[in-house]
Amino acid sequence: MRAAAGDGRPAVRLAVTLGDPRGIGPEVARAATHAWKHDNPDGSVVFVGPDPSTDEPADEYISVGAWEPSMPVDAAGAVAGRAIETAVELVRRGHADALVTAPIDKAALNAAGYHFPGHTEMLAALTGAPVVTMMMTAEATALGGPLRVVLATTHVRLAAVPGLLTRELLVDQTRVTADALRHQWRIPQPKLAICAFNPHASDGGLFGDEEARIMTPAIEALRAQGVDVSGPIPADTVFIRSIRGEFDAVIAPYHDVGMAAFKTASFGQGVNVTLGLPFIRTSPDHGTAIDIAGKGVADPASMLEAMRLAAQLASAGHEHAMTR
Repeated sequence: MRAAAGDGRPAVRLAVTLGDPRGIGPEVARAATHAWKHDNPDGSVVFVGPDPSTDEPADEYISVGAWEPSMPVDAAGAVAGRAIETAVELVRRGHADALVTAPIDKAALNAAGYHFPGHTEMLAALTGAPVVTMMMTAEATALGGPLRVVLATTHVRLAAVPGLLTRELLVDQTRVTADALRHQWRIPQPKLAICAFNPHASDGGLFGDEEARIMTPAIEALRAQGVDVSGPIPADTVFIRSIRGEFDAVIAPYHDVGMAAFKTASFGQGVNVTLGLPFIRTSPDHGTAIDIAGKGVADPASMLEAMRLAAQLASAGHEHAMTR
């Protein structure tokens, strides 16, 4: 039986993958875990990654391979890939309440035979989730907050976006977002906005037709299904309107239009959340930073926020289950 926290709720147990062993993932995970456990003495953490160091703050450690200085790219990718597979099984079998992933090197992952653009797509394949959504969230930002940004298309070249952006995609991504905000964030009636694709939302067709041809029909379909969604709203205003509290999340049509706004408002405090999985998954909003690994300068703030949010959402899930 799982131990209870001081308030009687089940204590949260996090599975944390350490990411690419050549990067800053292991060190920010260790630093963040020290801080998280200080504030959550009833919680526990299991690390999944390369062979442990001599000083590990985790309650349990599952090794999936050795770490060596100057290890080959494919070997590093294999360690990272096995860690993800192992941690997913831990959560799916109920041995952890949520998954927190340190950054991976996508090239290394692919060199090891894991042919995915990133965590999001690999987790979808491992779980069989039909629709997953990449949401960047900062529950507080430099301008106030919060800001939550969903990327309708993720790691693809910009020229491919017009062919991938469809009415069905926007409907699916927005519905998954609305469901997550209701059940995990406990927002009864989420208010969502769809960010325009073209400048000024195409200005009545002067700069493109994606708004009229794709976005407006998607919004009409969503409203017919009871989803509170506005748009399409130009990118130069929708994010600040969300930060000021008008919307609970913004659906961005492609990666950089969402990420540029998000990181400007919340760099170092942002968290990547995968919606649509059968469990909670969070990750920091930065990469592997191999160039500064081991130098003692990596900032664990985003990793700590990822752990805090994972625990918060997992606790909300416990409460939801107990009240059903």
